Amino acid sequence: MAPRLQLERAAWRWVDTVKPEDVTEEHIEMAYRIRVPACKRGACRRNCKGNPNCLVGIGEHVWLGEIDENSFHNIDDPNSERRDKNKFVGLTNLGATCYVNTFLQVWFHNLELRKTLYITIRKVQKDYEPQTICEHLQYLFALLQNSNRRYIDPSGLVKALGLNTGQQQDAQEFSKLFLSLLEDTLSKQKNPNLHNVIQQQFCGQFAYVTVCNQCGRASLLPSRFYELELNIQGHKQLTDCITEFLKEEKLEGDNRYFCENCQSKQNATRRIKLQTLPRTLNLQLMRFVFDRQTGHKKKLNTFISFPEILDMGPFLEQKGKLCLSAVLIHRGVSAYSGHYIAHVRDSRTSDWYKFNDEEIEKMEGKKLQLGIEEDIADTKSQARKPKCSKGYHCSRNAYMLVYKQWSEYDAFLQRLVERDNKKFEEWCKEMADMRKQSVDKGKAKHEEVKELYKLLPAEDGKLFEFVPLDWLKNWLDDATATKSIDNLKFLCTHGKLHPDKIGEVKRISLKAADHFFKRYGGSPRLDRSSLCKDCVVQRCRVLRLKNQLNEDYKDISNLVKIPVKSNQGFWVGKASLRSWRQLALEQLEEDEEETKHTNGKTNGEGLDISSKEQQNDEEMKTFNEDIVCVHGSLSISDGEKRLVSDEVWNRIKVYFPKAPEFTCQQEPCQQCIMLDREGKENEALNKMIANEQKANLLNLFQEKNRPTLQKWPQDTEVLYIVSLFFVEEWKKFIRKPAKGNPVSSVGNSVLLCPHGGFMFTYDSMVKGDAQQIVLLWPGEWDVIRRHFLVDQAISICRLSEKTQNTMNAQYRTQPDLCKDCREGLIFQQQRDMREYTQATVYIRKVVDNKRIMKEAVPELNASGSDAEDEKEVAKVKGESDPDFYQVIQFLIVSYKSGIRRSARHRKLRGEKALIVSANQTLKELKIQIMHAFSVAPFDQNLTIDGRHLTDDSATLGSLGVIPDSIIFLKADEPIADYAAMDDVYQGKLNLKQMYSVNLHLFI
Repeated sequence: MAPRLQLERAAWRWVDTVKPEDVTEEHIEMAYRIRVPACKRGACRRNCKGNPNCLVGIGEHVWLGEIDENSFHNIDDPNSERRDKNKFVGLTNLGATCYVNTFLQVWFHNLELRKTLYITIRKVQKDYEPQTICEHLQYLFALLQNSNRRYIDPSGLVKALGLNTGQQQDAQEFSKLFLSLLEDTLSKQKNPNLHNVIQQQFCGQFAYVTVCNQCGRASLLPSRFYELELNIQGHKQLTDCITEFLKEEKLEGDNRYFCENCQSKQNATRRIKLQTLPRTLNLQLMRFVFDRQTGHKKKLNTFISFPEILDMGPFLEQKGKLCLSAVLIHRGVSAYSGHYIAHVRDSRTSDWYKFNDEEIEKMEGKKLQLGIEEDIADTKSQARKPKCSKGYHCSRNAYMLVYKQWSEYDAFLQRLVERDNKKFEEWCKEMADMRKQSVDKGKAKHEEVKELYKLLPAEDGKLFEFVPLDWLKNWLDDATATKSIDNLKFLCTHGKLHPDKIGEVKRISLKAADHFFKRYGGSPRLDRSSLCKDCVVQRCRVLRLKNQLNEDYKDISNLVKIPVKSNQGFWVGKASLRSWRQLALEQLEEDEEETKHTNGKTNGEGLDISSKEQQNDEEMKTFNEDIVCVHGSLSISDGEKRLVSDEVWNRIKVYFPKAPEFTCQQEPCQQCIMLDREGKENEALNKMIANEQKANLLNLFQEKNRPTLQKWPQDTEVLYIVSLFFVEEWKKFIRKPAKGNPVSSVGNSVLLCPHGGFMFTYDSMVKGDAQQIVLLWPGEWDVIRRHFLVDQAISICRLSEKTQNTMNAQYRTQPDLCKDCREGLIFQQQRDMREYTQATVYIRKVVDNKRIMKEAVPELNASGSDAEDEKEVAKVKGESDPDFYQVIQFLIVSYKSGIRRSARHRKLRGEKALIVSANQTLKELKIQIMHAFSVAPFDQNLTIDGRHLTDDSATLGSLGVIPDSIIFLKADEPIADYAAMDDVYQGKLNLKQMYSVNLHLFI
C-alpha cells in the first residue's frame, strides 16, 4: 500500500470504536496527523504529501549544499557571442534560410563585388537605417567584415526580399533572380561606373553557331550568360558536362533550319561557341531534375569530379585558366528538403572555410575535402566515393561551383559598424550586470533559507501554524517570484482547515510562520484553533455508517422476506427497496461532500440561489419518492409499493432521515383517485368520438378516392380546401384517442395572408403548393363543418366554357387571390434563393471536350405559375405599403417551411458537391474547385446554364448561382504544386518571391 494511503487509514482508524458524540481533542489531532513523525533528510526520496510534518524534498537541497553561482541565474555568458580574432562572421538561420546564407557568404568573399557595393550609396543621416535591398546588402557585408559579433542576423535583407523564412526555396533559382534584381538596382545608380558591375563580374558571352549543310553558310546568334547550366546525368567529370553543353546538334526533319542564303529550309548543325568568360564563372550542376513519371522534382546523387584549376582553353579560342573559389552543397536525399552549406576560399590567404549558418570551420588537413558533406539519413555515401586524382575533388552533393580568374569600405559604413559594435558591447555589459545581480540575490537568499529552514519544524507541545506546500516550494525556487500566502482554498464550510486538505499544507513553527507572514503577507493564518471538530465528527459519522452499510444490507435482505401483518408496517417503493443500498451510499457521499472546502467561500458565501434550489431538488430525489404522487401524498398504484416491517423501516431510515414516511394506515391520495376516475371516463369518450369521426370520414383517413387538381372530377364543380396540418393532427387522434385530446377546430387561416386573401393559384397548387393542403369532396366538407369549428371556409370552383374542339377551364378560389401578397411571396422567395448561406452547388467536370448539355436550373420560386414568377419584383407596391412588412413577416413565419424545392439532385461520376454562400466571390469558389479537382484557378473555365462565369470579384448571388446549381468545369493543364498556387492566386506572394512561383509553375 502506498505511504499516503497508509497515513490516510491510520488517521481515521479510531472511528470503528468511537461514536461521533465521543470525539475528543486527541482524535482530532489524529485526523489532522499532528503527531505523525517528521521525516529526516535523506530518508525520503520525495516529499510525503500525506504527512504535514515532512519538510524534506521540497527544494531545500539547492540551498543547503555548496554555493553554485551558475544556479542563481539563467543568463549565458555574453562573451560566448563575441567574435574571435581573425575569424569570419556567421549568419543566423531564420528557419529555412540556409540557402540564402550560403550565397551571401560566397558573394561576400568576392572582393571586387564587395568593394563595388560599398560605394554605391552614400548616407549621412544620424539615425540612418537601410531601406532598399542594395542598402541592406551593403550594410550586411560591412558587418560580416568588421562586426564584433560571432554571427549576425540577416533578417533585414530577408524581409526586404519578401522571403518566407519558413519555406525553403530553390537555391539556383534564387541566385539567378537575386543577381538580376541587383543588376537592375545598380543600373539606376548615379555613378555610371556602377551600371555594369554585375555584367563585368558574372556575365560572359557565347554564340549559337548554325551551319547549313547545303551551302555551308554559318550564322552566329550572340547571347549573354550569367551561369552555365550543366547536365550531370551520365557524366563523371566536370569537363564531360561542359563538352555536352557545347556539343553539336543536328537540325533535321521538322526541326530543319531556314537558310537565308538558300532561301529554304535545310538540314543544318548547331552548337554553342564560348567567346568570353566572366571574372567569376558560376557553374550550375543540374542535380534537381523533373521526373515525368511522378510529376515532381528529384535529386541526382551522381558523383562529379571537378578540378581546383579549371582549364577552359579547349573550349575557348584563347587561354582561360580559372581557380576554384567556392563549392555550394545540398545535404539531403530529397529535392524538397535538406540543408545548404558553402565551402569558400578566402581570397587573401587561399584558406578554405566551411560556412554552415552560424557555425564557421576552417578546412585543413584531413578536413580539406571540398564538396564532401554526408547526406542526411544516408550513412553509406562516403563508402561509395570514387578515387580522385591529385588536384581534383569528387562530390555527390555539390550543386554549384564558382571559379574565378587569377576591397575595403568607406568611412560611412565604418560608422554604421561601429554603432552596431557599440550596441553589442552595451548588451554584453548589461548581461554581465544582470548575472552579477542574480548571483548577489541568490547568495542573500541562500543565507536566508539556511537560517529559516532550521526554524521550520514545529516541536511537540509548541505553537504551530499551517502554510501551503506549493508556497513553500515556490519560496525555495529562486526562479519563481514569491507571492503572498493564500490559505483560503484549504478552508471548510466552517471557516477552518479541512481535514482532506492536510496533505496540501505543512505544519511549521510559529517563529517561521511569523517571519513568512511579516515579509510576504497573506491570510488567513491557520493555527491549532483552525482544526475543525465539526468536520471530524461528520466524517466519523459517515465512515461509521459506511462500515455499517454492508451489515445492514444483509440483515434487511433477510427481513423483507418475512411476511408482514396487514395492520402493521410502512409503505416502501419497490424501486427504492431494490436500490436502497446504492442510494444510501450516494447519500453518505453527499454528506461527506458537504464538509469539503469551497475555495475560500465559507459559511455559504458565494452560493447563489439557483444552486441552493438545485441542491434542494436533488435532496427530494431520494429514497421512497417513487411512491409520492404529484400532490405529495401516497401513490394510488399498488404495483409500485410494498409493505415492510417496522424494524426494516427504522434501520433504513437511519440512512434517509428526510425520506417520505407512510404507515400502513395511510390512505392513498384522494385527488389522484378522482383524476384517475375522470381520466378513464375521458378515454372512453375519446374512443367513441374517434370511432364516429373515422366512420364518417373513412376515405379521408385511409387516403382513398381523393380528388386531384390535375384530373378534376367531371361531376364536381367545387372542391374544398383544409390545411395539411389539421388533417395530420386529426389522424393522430383517430389512431390513438386514449393518448391525446380530440381535434376541435380547423385552422384554415394559416393558408390566408394578413388581408384575408388566398395565397395560391390553381397553377401554383398543381406545380407543388398542393403539398401544404388537402382537397375535400363537398360531402366530406359537410361532415367537417358538423364535427369541427371552422375559422374560414376555403374552396376552389371550376368555370367551364365549351367550344367545338376543346374545353377551356378557368378556376376561381374563395376567398380570392391576394395579388399583392402573392407578389411579396415571390419576392421573398427570390431573395432567399440569392441570400443563402451554407448551400450546396455541384461542380461537373467536362472531360475530353465533350459537349456540355444544358441542364434544367433549379426553380427560383417556391410556387406560382411561370407568368407570375417572371413579374417585375420592383412592381410590388408593398415596398411603400405600411402592410408590406406584416406580409413579409407572415411569409417568413407561416409559409417559409412550405417552400417547394426542386427534385433531389442525382450526382454523376466525376461530379463533386461544394458548400458555398451567396456573398462569396467567384475567386473564392475557384480556390475551392482547385482543392477539389487539382485545377489552378486560371485554368478553370466555368459555365452555368450556358453562361460563362468570368468576373472573379463578383459574388455568386449576383452571378445567378443558386442552391443546387450545376456548374460545368472545363480544365486546362493541371499544375504540380497546388498549395503554392493557392498562395499565388490569393496574392500572398509578392514580385520579390517570383522565383518560387517560377519554380513551381515552369518546372
